[in-house]
Amino acid sequence: MTRTRLDRVRASVGIAALALQQIEDDLTADVDAQGLAAILRELQEDIGAPGGLFPALAQLVITAARRTEQIEPDRDGDASCPLHEAAALLTDKAGQRLLWAARAPRCPARYLHRPRRLPDAWESR
Repeated sequence: MTRTRLDRVRASVGIAALALQQIEDDLTADVDAQGLAAILRELQEDIGAPGGLFPALAQLVITAARRTEQIEPDRDGDASCPLHEAAALLTDKAGQRLLWAARAPRCPARYLHRPRRLPDAWESR
């Protein structure tokens, strides 16, 4: 990989991280239920990608999986399978739940939870 390409990727990830931090800051500000629902709808509707943020992220992961299959065609999906699974989780689980949250800003308490901590074995990956 050329240094220029890696630098572009690194810069793009930095920009995305800053944008996500701004959204997180807006979510932690004094926002009511309607404001929260509006922010969540923005993640789905107004980013210029069909379906919103999660399908766009899934497409990025799918592109990486397809490239992996081209680079290592003899591995029978060993390297690309986790990427395809991650893309499916983004669209099937995360995207759908974001849609529900945007439509129902008064979420029942049983659905509110803190993200689970990954097992230590996963942190080194």
